[in-house]
Parts: sequence; C-alpha cells; structure tokens
Amino acid sequence: MVRGALCGECRAGEGRSIAMATRRLSTKDRIRDLLPKYDIGNKYSDLMLPKASVLVPLLIKNEEIYVLLTVRSLKLRSNTGEVCFPGGKQEPEDVDDVATALREAKEEIGLSPNQVEVLCRLVPVINKDDILVTPVVGIVAETFEAQLNLDEVSEVFVVPLQYFLTPEQHTSNSYNSPTGQVGLLHFFTFTDHEFHKPFTIWGLTAFLSIIVAFLVLGEKPSFKVDFDIDNPLSSMDRFLLAKYATSKL
Repeated sequence: MVRGALCGECRAGEGRSIAMATRRLSTKDRIRDLLPKYDIGNKYSDLMLPKASVLVPLLIKNEEIYVLLTVRSLKLRSNTGEVCFPGGKQEPEDVDDVATALREAKEEIGLSPNQVEVLCRLVPVINKDDILVTPVVGIVAETFEAQLNLDEVSEVFVVPLQYFLTPEQHTSNSYNSPTGQVGLLHFFTFTDHEFHKPFTIWGLTAFLSIIVAFLVLGEKPSFKVDFDIDNPLSSMDRFLLAKYATSKL
C-alpha cells in the first residue's frame, strides 16, 4: 500500500510538474520571461536631444501574438494617414519614457495604463527630425477595446507579429544615412480582412516591428536587413551613437 501510494504521489507530482511546465511555456509567460532581458533602463536618458516614446502594444489571442497599430488622423499637421505606434513627444509631467508612451496611448486610443503590462524599453532610435524615440514594449489586456481620439487617430488595427518576419508583401529601398552608411527602408503591405483594405507599414514603424518580432519569436526574417540579425540590439546601439554624433544638437 505504501509503495503504491508513493507511486501515485510520484505520478501526481509528475502531473503537477508537467502542468507547471505547460504554464511556463504559455505565450504570455514566455514573453514575460524574455523581454525584460532586453530592457535598457535609463541608459540613454542623458543624450541631449528632444525625446519621444512609442508604445509597441502586443496582444495575445489563442496563443498567437499580434501588434496593434494606428493610422494618423488627417487632421494632424504632419505624417497624416501614416501607420504608426501610439506615441509622441515627452511632456514635462512625464517622469520617464514609459510614462510618455502610456500617456500618449491613453490619449490616442483610450488604452488605460492599468491595461498594459510594460516589459521593456528597447534601444532608442533618432528619427529624421533628430528626436530620440524610445520603444516601450508591453502586453495589452485582452479586454481592451479601443476608443479613438479622432483628432489624432483615424483607425486602429492589428497585425500578426509573424507577418514582420515572413510577409506576403514586402519591399525595401536602400538609402544613404547621415553617418555615411547604406541603410534599408522597409515597406510592408498588410491587408486587414476586417476593414477590407490594405495598410502600408514603413519606415521607423516597420523597423521596430521587425526588431520586436525577431526578439519575441526568435526567428530570422525571410528578407534582407541592414543590421546584425544575430545581435540586433548591438546594431541599434551602434546606429544610435553614430547618428547622435552627426545630429543637430
């Protein structure tokens, strides 16, 4: 009886271990374990440039990962109609890059900060206007329903993160950067079946989507990129410092 009981306990223990392993391997838990390793904290906060942040909002449905994107309103003064992440310039009341990203997301699409689990800040990018843009990556609650500020956002849609590694429609153009390097400008065309229309995702938004897709999914893109795919964050760091050295301070 004792031996049988012990065997039963062993089997029960094995069952609990398997269940725990299964939970650890769930998509959300895997991302929670993975992305904080890439958090740069305040490493670049002393760079003397105007600052902005974008939120890279990840949604998980049936264990598949999606990224939420917005379309800039035609009422805005610049970049109207372009696809981008929720985000904007840092305001005096923002305590850090995360606060900026969360405030902008709430203003633009009604995403409350308590509906976002922030996991990391990636290496920032200096955009064409010499603004230091920090990507903040987080998981959005499944219960979130967008409420658009139509003065800033005209549409919101989601794209499977995998699309930015194995897209149906992708092109790239080469360009000469201010640092003298030749870079690639990526363009994705994604057809949303809910809206029955195509969206073009390009530039900084496309670049960050590729980076996040690689970090989260661990797969290399099916197309050529202009950064070290085995160490993309190191490449981003080099790009940042090279661009900063030539920026208009």
